[in-house]
Amino acid sequence: MLRHDPIYPSHRSPVVADNVVATSQPLATQAGLLMMQQGGNAVDAAIATAAALTVVEPTGNGLGSDAFCILWDGEKLHGLNASGRAPAAWSPERFPDGMVEHGWDSVTVPGAVSAWVELMEKFGTLDLATVLAPAIRYAEEGFLVSPTIATLWARGAEVLGKQPGFAETFLPEGRPPRAGERFRNPGAARTLRLIAETNGRAFYEGEIAQEIVAHAKANGGAMTMDDLAANKPEWCGTISQSFDDVDLHEIPPNGQGIAALMALGILEHSDIRTHGADDLMAVHLQIEACKLAYSDLHAYVADRTAMTEVDEKALLDPAYLKSRAALISADKAQDFGAGAPKQGGTVLMSTADASGMMVSFIQSNYAGFGSGVVVPGTGVSMQNRGFGFTTEAGHQNIVAGGKRPFHTIIPGFAMKDGQPLMAYGMMGGPIQAQGHMQLLLRTQLWGQDVQVAADAPRWRILSGLEVACEPAMAPDLLQGLRDLGHVVHVEAPDNAFGFGGAQLVQRLPEGGYSAGSDPRKDGQAAGF
Repeated sequence: MLRHDPIYPSHRSPVVADNVVATSQPLATQAGLLMMQQGGNAVDAAIATAAALTVVEPTGNGLGSDAFCILWDGEKLHGLNASGRAPAAWSPERFPDGMVEHGWDSVTVPGAVSAWVELMEKFGTLDLATVLAPAIRYAEEGFLVSPTIATLWARGAEVLGKQPGFAETFLPEGRPPRAGERFRNPGAARTLRLIAETNGRAFYEGEIAQEIVAHAKANGGAMTMDDLAANKPEWCGTISQSFDDVDLHEIPPNGQGIAALMALGILEHSDIRTHGADDLMAVHLQIEACKLAYSDLHAYVADRTAMTEVDEKALLDPAYLKSRAALISADKAQDFGAGAPKQGGTVLMSTADASGMMVSFIQSNYAGFGSGVVVPGTGVSMQNRGFGFTTEAGHQNIVAGGKRPFHTIIPGFAMKDGQPLMAYGMMGGPIQAQGHMQLLLRTQLWGQDVQVAADAPRWRILSGLEVACEPAMAPDLLQGLRDLGHVVHVEAPDNAFGFGGAQLVQRLPEGGYSAGSDPRKDGQAAGF
């Protein structure tokens, strides 16, 4: 049974259909639906959507992004890690003042294109040229810039306008485009065509790769043809945590998804089930669980192969999570440090089709336009994932050549009784794992439909006792948090990382799906 109680500001209903796409930009949603209308499946739709988003939402992702995916193929759950590695020449000595946020020394090898190719080869039913056609059309003929993206575009230009290649591509007429203005990216159209014609090889071994490397060399970067050619996505499976009869699945480290699992595992040992979704104690318990999880996240999570002292099994050990839960007080907020476990700017889309295939796919340039670097004539804007490393001696996430950095982008997937339940997630940097937990509890513990859960006001932990809350939260709830000792910052939902942009697709008991799209973005859930 589908229940819709519009108790939060947007009052939109979920989309209910046999084939659905939910994304942060309506033009990209339509690209995905078009693939399924042409006989394609949910993977074809996801890749068409992902490619279109590199064009129509460049403030969050691009052809130089990284990507992750969790998908149900009708019989089995799969996890794909397509995050790139550091150039071989990188070492702590290259960064004497710490990691760099912008420019070529923040750029690791981009993995998103390799994810598209890998997913299409393994699960797609259409050819790559067909799937990339909408993105090519938007890039070549232009598209009308949507309002939220226009705002973020202007902010990004203020910070990144002088980075090599940025203005040439993204500031036509010397300024960012305004909402409703048409923007064209012929370089991206050219690159997308070459990707389709060569099945991605032009990006990692051929013409585009050569232009990327030449631009890096001309601007002090370390990336080489060998670095690009060595890129390979990894079928990494998933890690999971149960909460009552639902299992939340996340991609293993190097991503932050494990923090959502840890927080759920901590809440398993709390009385959160006795409280309502927006009750003070429910919010307090979630905040404290996330603070505990994130303390360990930042202390221990890195490239999976580098987690030799504290690994994912230690962090998810039930006895350890129970011991962490015992630290939470119902009477006050606390500033937790890392525990001692036993040694041992983003876009998110969800798609599902009538055959039962469900996909949660995420790709990102990290902070808005990422590094700000754009390779001239290609439309390739490079992520700044290298900023996710540390130079702290002895840390598992210390920078090294050929190593994956700590990642914030994560797809989410919920299972129940061994069957797929919900493909979902959200963009938004550090809120993502916190958001996965909030959305799962709203939909599964408290029975909210996917659109209501997307509409609901959110919070995110900052540091120490500080927590950011949306102004839509009830005044008595905000005061209650303050009375418990939380340092509450009420923030508008449109700041740098903000409160995310959720996209959710949930399977209905009698067949078909319910899809919701976050009102904080320009997005759309649609189906047929």
